[in-house]
Amino acid sequence: MTALPAPARRPSLASPLRIAGAIAQLAALGIVGSGAFALVLTFLALGIGLLPVFLVGVLFLLALVYILYALAWVAAARADGLYDLRLPPLRPRRSPRSGFRGFLHTIWLQAIDGAQWRAIASGAIATVFGFVILPLLTLLAAGVALIFAPLYARGDTVEVLRFDLAVATAWAPLAGVLAVIGSLAAIVGLAIADAALCRVILVPSREAQFAAEARASREQRAGAVRAAEVERTRIERDLHDGVQPRLVSIGMTLGLAQQKIDSDPAAAKALIAEAHASTKAAVTELRQLARGIHTAVLDDRGLDAALSALAARSHIPVTLDVRIAQRCSRPAEAAVYFAIAEALTNAAKHSRATACRVLVRQPDAGTLWARVEDDGIGGARIVPGGGLDGLVNRVAAAGGVARIDSMPGGPTTVEVTVPCAS
Repeated sequence: MTALPAPARRPSLASPLRIAGAIAQLAALGIVGSGAFALVLTFLALGIGLLPVFLVGVLFLLALVYILYALAWVAAARADGLYDLRLPPLRPRRSPRSGFRGFLHTIWLQAIDGAQWRAIASGAIATVFGFVILPLLTLLAAGVALIFAPLYARGDTVEVLRFDLAVATAWAPLAGVLAVIGSLAAIVGLAIADAALCRVILVPSREAQFAAEARASREQRAGAVRAAEVERTRIERDLHDGVQPRLVSIGMTLGLAQQKIDSDPAAAKALIAEAHASTKAAVTELRQLARGIHTAVLDDRGLDAALSALAARSHIPVTLDVRIAQRCSRPAEAAVYFAIAEALTNAAKHSRATACRVLVRQPDAGTLWARVEDDGIGGARIVPGGGLDGLVNRVAAAGGVARIDSMPGGPTTVEVTVPCAS
């Protein structure tokens, strides 16, 4: 058996290499951070000032939301890369709602995203530290120059550049040593403080992690319950509207044939043939119903083959593009399969679409992503108990997120992202 490699030891926050990297990054933030925050204030002022010109002001405020997200992403990536905090990736928020209301809800979710604001706070503090470090670096350089002042000074005093000070040449080395020690201690202290504050601000507390996990678990359970309820309602409706009346008709036809079998054998034979044809149709309907509950090809041959069979049965042409590196867990594959199946069914029944395009990707080993787009008339809405409601709940039950965009006039786009535990 091959031994597993030992986990890498997490270096200390106070390691010299990490402190040097923090000092360099803080100095860079001191230079460019002012420009970034000036940009934020500019867009905020323009957005508020131009609100009377509604569209222009709103555009500036919308842009500000995503500028803040970009700054938060950079701040989180800096802290995570430098201090190995192992933060969850900062991703843009998306609303499960569709249409223009969904767009506004997405902007609102992004504007109030707590992780984004924590990263911005961390970046702002680091920028302030950078402002302080820049003159301290100048003082450090001046201290080094003072230490060697007796070697190059030509008078009784030596001037300290950029500080408008003059120091007696005889005392210059001592002043230089004190300046180097003081500035270096302050610089290193700021770097260590930055590391500690990044950990405090960006790393969720154990209580917050437990609360988030409990909330996600409750949402998954609620989604599973709603998905099961929608599925049960669909099965009841299909049985009541399809198979049940057909079986009742078959029973009545066989009853009539039984009455006529002695008096009119030819008519009885025709009735039995009719019942036989209806029985085959009922079996076909039951198979289709069972396929909606469970598809064997998904377990046997995987998502690609199951989607190929689904596209072949579609009433409208489907362009299928599946690129998956490895199999995922059955719940993940089933959630994506049934989401695509519902999206294709919805397109065939309601959108008047003439074609659909299905994309399935595995952006990384832990994610399964799918997108279905039709060229129909759009206007699809999530109705409680409807097919799209079942789609969203089934994906949520698998721990994923579904997004439906369907503006009037089309197209309708369904995007599904599900965690892919193999």
